[in-house]
Amino acid sequence: MFENLTNLQIDAALIGGYLLGSIPFGVIVMRAAGAGDPRAIGSHSIGATNVLRSGRRDLAALTLLGDGGKGAVAVLIAWLATRHLSDDAQGVLTCMAGGAAFFGHIFPVWLRFKGGKGVATFFGTLLAAAWPVGMISGAAWLLMAALFRISSLAGLTAAIVAPIAALLLHRPAVAILAAVMAVLIYIRHLANIQRLLKGEEPRIGGQKGSPKSETA
Repeated sequence: MFENLTNLQIDAALIGGYLLGSIPFGVIVMRAAGAGDPRAIGSHSIGATNVLRSGRRDLAALTLLGDGGKGAVAVLIAWLATRHLSDDAQGVLTCMAGGAAFFGHIFPVWLRFKGGKGVATFFGTLLAAAWPVGMISGAAWLLMAALFRISSLAGLTAAIVAPIAALLLHRPAVAILAAVMAVLIYIRHLANIQRLLKGEEPRIGGQKGSPKSETA
């Protein structure tokens, strides 16, 4: 799968994807709107869930679109740049770019490597890399959210479903990408997992003042 890829293409996908993923949309939209800094409220995260705690649903929506979109854009740019390559080589490079964008969101260079929890970027990356996998994972999120009304549980379930779905759909590169992202999502959600085990995790629409239920 790597024989048709040059070092320049790989470096461009990884570095370009990372820098794109590092764009802190939550910080940008809140500051542009004069609404402060998401790192100063709630869970101090830059994700859409924490931006919502500012009371600005419009800014949270923009953050969600930006965080999801940067993963998708990284994949699409890599795809456009490798249309002349084999399907396998193209698939590997697009997954590299998407994975780098996801990593950049969690560990953004502009914010001293303190970013979000990655769920929105996870979905954006998957939908661009293999939309059926993204749709299946998204359906898992919606089902769990509807049943239990716990955002973190829905995100953790979606993260597990994604690599399984990719394997069943015979997308090995996407399965590896999804598995790596899932591991990082679980690491970033360790505090949420501890609260889930104790039955203390806030539900969607409840305990708005809780600072620790950030999942995006």
